[in-house]
Amino acid sequence: MRDLARWVLAGGMIFAGLSHLFWGREEFRAQVPDWVPLDTDGVVMASGGVELALGVNLAFAPRDRTGQLLAAFFVAVFPGNLAQYRQRRDGFGLDTDRKRFIRLFFQPLLVLWALWCTRSPHRR
Repeated sequence: MRDLARWVLAGGMIFAGLSHLFWGREEFRAQVPDWVPLDTDGVVMASGGVELALGVNLAFAPRDRTGQLLAAFFVAVFPGNLAQYRQRRDGFGLDTDRKRFIRLFFQPLLVLWALWCTRSPHRR
């Protein structure tokens, strides 16, 4: 079960990374908070590259460290999700305050998923 969860998460990260780099860049730019002092497109491209690298690593070199890095990434991008909610920015079908608010509760689940599916089997 854990391997299946890891592969699903890896596929999702690879897909998300590619979408940051290609077809979804405009919508991802809506998630970059205004207070980030960097080029918005550069932030989207960099985060896409990180997502792609983490997804590939998760698929082919799953280790506790990979899960920790992925969990840290999910925590690091949370301010973008929060900014999207607070600034009422539409994107990815999140076109109401309610949908954007509900989405905030999924980020902790992603953190737990990343840690759980990469945890060494002998650890409890």
